[in-house]
Amino acid sequence: MPSIGLLYPGHSAEDDFPALEARIGGDLQLPLVHTSVGEDAHRVDALLDLGGPERLAEGARVLLAEHSPDVIMWACTSGSFVFGWEGAHEQVALLEQATGLPTSSTSIAFVEACRSLDLTRVSVAASYPEDVAQEFVSYLGRGGIQVTAMGSHGIVTAAEVGTLGYAEVEAIVRGADLTGGAQAVLVPDTAMHTLEWIEPLEQAAGVPVLTANQVTIWQGLNLLGPIPHISALGTLFTRGGGD
Repeated sequence: MPSIGLLYPGHSAEDDFPALEARIGGDLQLPLVHTSVGEDAHRVDALLDLGGPERLAEGARVLLAEHSPDVIMWACTSGSFVFGWEGAHEQVALLEQATGLPTSSTSIAFVEACRSLDLTRVSVAASYPEDVAQEFVSYLGRGGIQVTAMGSHGIVTAAEVGTLGYAEVEAIVRGADLTGGAQAVLVPDTAMHTLEWIEPLEQAAGVPVLTANQVTIWQGLNLLGPIPHISALGTLFTRGGGD
């Protein structure tokens, strides 16, 4: 049974993952270790600290000792893209060197998922304050993904994002501006519950919806080999076959 080890900062929407594990009936293991958090804030300086090498290395040591996963995902978007394109890739390279396991992150996963679906124009529906959301826009641009519109919702803490229910998440997705020819809506925050709601969110948006927790699982599977079909996880898992 494949095992994707998740390094997850703090406490917010981590229950998304065991809930998915239970729904798919034991075909996938998603062991999760919480990485330490200095300050829970969607602010660039706090996010650079959140994704620092010492915090990630400490979490990875626990993950290896307690769970022996096949691959590792740094399950955090903002704590990777704030390092920029090169920095985000260096972040996972250091983890890979330390653990000897294939490793990626949620930010990298967003770009790989877009490429798999041949998406080049997207609308971003971000929970973050505008300055942090703009960092994600810049990161996507380095990956060849044009952001036609960006909505930011000014939520400062991951803990608050984790309290959002379906109605609030749907409103964020419905609010995405598609008038510039966006082919999909990207929702970049692993603190947001989404894994149970991908299909209704796509119905609400009228285009594919890629969420942080969704692409994190997809990329972990992509590191292991062909992407299996998992029902109710949206277009990415029906059309995005990976490499």
